[in-house]
Parts: sequence; structure tokens; C-alpha cells
Amino acid sequence: MVRLLLNYILPLVLPTAAYLAWVWYYRKRAEALGGQPPEVTRGALFWCLVVGLGLMIGGLVTLAATTGVGPGEGGYQSPRLEDGRIIPPKFN
Repeated sequence: MVRLLLNYILPLVLPTAAYLAWVWYYRKRAEALGGQPPEVTRGALFWCLVVGLGLMIGGLVTLAATTGVGPGEGGYQSPRLEDGRIIPPKFN
């Protein structure tokens, strides 16, 4: 569950949350100073999504390149039946 959160959800939500926090802060600041408050625009939300997808892809590529076992180094043991119990598969 944590892997799902860190690899997929967080990179997509983080840029949008940062943008919305920025709009909220400057809206409060504009109200206090009497200026024009910023608006949430569809274009900015689109670019937040694009940046989030870029972060997600970059994170997944980095994870794939820096972790795991090299080809031919690990041994796969298929699931088997021992004494009436199913032993799940695993890598040795």
C-alpha cells in the first residue's frame, strides 16, 4: 500500500496540492492587501497533471534501474504442494 502511495498517488497529487496551496495563500494575501486574487485555471491544473506524470514516470524508471536482481541471478521456485499444503512461489 505504501508503495502504491509513493510511486503513483503522491507524484500525481503533489504538484496539484502545491499549486492549490499557492493559490490559497495568494488569495488570502490579496484579500488582506486589497489586490486582485489569483484564479484556479484549467491550464494550470493541466500542467500540474503533466508535471505529476513526469514525476511518476521518473520515479518508476529510477526504481526499476536501481533495484532488483540482475538477469539470470535469481532463482524462481514455483508454487508446489507439500503435505497437502500449497507453498507459495518465491525467489531464492
